[in-house]
Order: sequence, then structure tokens, then C-alpha cells
Amino acid sequence: MKAIGILALIGCVATLIESKIYTRCKLAKIFSRAGLDNYQGFSLGNWICLAYYESHYNTTAQTVLEDGSIDYGIFQINSFTWCRSGKLQQKNHCHVACSALITDDLTDAIICAKKIAKETEGMNYWQGWKKYCEGKDLSEWKKGCEVS
Repeated sequence: MKAIGILALIGCVATLIESKIYTRCKLAKIFSRAGLDNYQGFSLGNWICLAYYESHYNTTAQTVLEDGSIDYGIFQINSFTWCRSGKLQQKNHCHVACSALITDDLTDAIICAKKIAKETEGMNYWQGWKKYCEGKDLSEWKKGCEVS
């Protein structure tokens, strides 16, 4: 009986947080309007490539890490340093709730990603970017998307 109640609760939560998976070109337009093209010297292709390899453009992506912290949203921003999920030891450098990083409105995620790129070693914060995007020709990532 208890299991049925838990399953019902999970079903309710799942309907509240619907996953939005953007297309490459839709993200290119959003990122371009948000001023990410050449932000901190990183082309728009870098940001699109980063979002693909970190979350596959999924706004609700969450990854629980070995230390118990969680990476949230399209940029996989970590709860220990950058956002607040309710634990007191968190630093919350972006001054944002982690839940704000997993919505279809990417404003908070973009603001926080800009802060990370500015205050750390650029895009080296993101392992997906380092492994798959760094030093590559990234012009294909915005090709056909009607962004400059």
C-alpha cells in the first residue's frame, strides 16, 4: 500500500516538471539573444556544443554526483557551489534556487552559466565541453539556424 502512495506522488511530481528538450537551432537563437555569442571570448558554437554534451538540450536534466551534489539543467550547474537546493552548506554563488535551473525559461540558467564562465576558467568548468568541444571547429553547431 505504501508503494502505491509513493508511485502516485512520483506521478504527480513528474507531471509538474515536464521535460523540455530544445532543438539546436532554437537554442542557438535563445543563446544569441541572451548575449552568449563571444561571451568571455567563446563563440556561440561553444555554448551550443556545451549544452548538447552536458544535457542533450534537456532543461530538466539532473545528475547526482558521488559527493551527493546534483548538476541541474541545460548547463548541468552544480548545487554545491552555484545554486541552492535547501542544504545549508551550499555556497549558491549564482543566488538562485536549483529548481530555477530546470525550467523551460532559460534566463536563470544563462545568467548563472555566464557567471561561471566569467569567475572560473572560462568553459573549463564543464567536462563535456572540455572533452568534446574544446579546440574543435564548432561552426557546424549554428549552421542553418539563421543566427549571425
